[in-house]
Amino acid sequence: EVLPGRDAATLEAWLRGHPGVEAVRRDGSATYAEAVRRALPAAVQISDRWHLWHNLAEAVRKEVAAHSTCWAKAGPPPAEGRQAATTRERWHQVHALRERGVGLLECARRLNLALNTVKRYDRVAEPERLIRAPKYRQTLVDPYRDHLRQRRLENPAVPVTHLLQEIRELGYTGSSNLLVRYINQGRVEADRPALSPRRLARYLLTRPDRLKDHQRERIEAARTACHEMTALADLIHRFAALLDPADGNAALLSTWITSAQAEDLPHLHAFTRGLEKDRAAVDAALTLPHHNGSTEGVNNKTKLIKRQMYGRASFPLLRHRILLG
Repeated sequence: EVLPGRDAATLEAWLRGHPGVEAVRRDGSATYAEAVRRALPAAVQISDRWHLWHNLAEAVRKEVAAHSTCWAKAGPPPAEGRQAATTRERWHQVHALRERGVGLLECARRLNLALNTVKRYDRVAEPERLIRAPKYRQTLVDPYRDHLRQRRLENPAVPVTHLLQEIRELGYTGSSNLLVRYINQGRVEADRPALSPRRLARYLLTRPDRLKDHQRERIEAARTACHEMTALADLIHRFAALLDPADGNAALLSTWITSAQAEDLPHLHAFTRGLEKDRAAVDAALTLPHHNGSTEGVNNKTKLIKRQMYGRASFPLLRHRILLG
């Protein structure tokens, strides 16, 4: 069925007309939870596992960003160059003016920068977070990077001509100029880009067996540099295991919440409070096999139809298109 509204009264009225409903799968909406409770007090409410994971992911992204000054120095330093030097200089200029009480608009006028640029510089606590490593195209030298790195570690003064001869024996077919430019760009020693909070969060939320070697290295470096990242990674893996429904998951969730609240992870604390408010539905989600997978596909199709008909049709026609589709 397609209801004419999203309010609690509309849902409650429809549910009262279907007293045989035994279980209701829903997201974390308190409005819908109350409507179900009033109309069908005996029905089991089941929180959607996808929404639980989505809410955890949002908390993880905020947590990683909040602790970025702790883990950011674990990765390779950003490649320095003219652009990096300019970025660092502008950051110092903006913060010097702000410390003197100069407003953002006045900073933009004095430094001849866009207001949004000044705001971005002002938000960041360290200039390193603004400096991005340049993105290079793949070259003929890349397959021999590990050999070049090892040789330069053994002998930093090794002549380029020697390196060229060595990699040619290994199969290199490029020119000497290409090799010189590759080395001068710093791509032998520091070829990886600086890690952003969003990317680290994505690595942490990815199944370990789907991570590439360099992604695992980044995670381990962040965990080594920052205790909070170690705790966060462990909590993510433990919560992911709970999303496979099993009888004992409700008790394991209680243990997980206690562990999360014991760490210095305020955004995760907010997530646990949300779980506690809807605890019965969350427990049902982690112990019962029901899920909203098929419904999510219908939701996407419904949104497409709504966009096609926006401002052009009334609710009855929209309802017919959805039900007949």
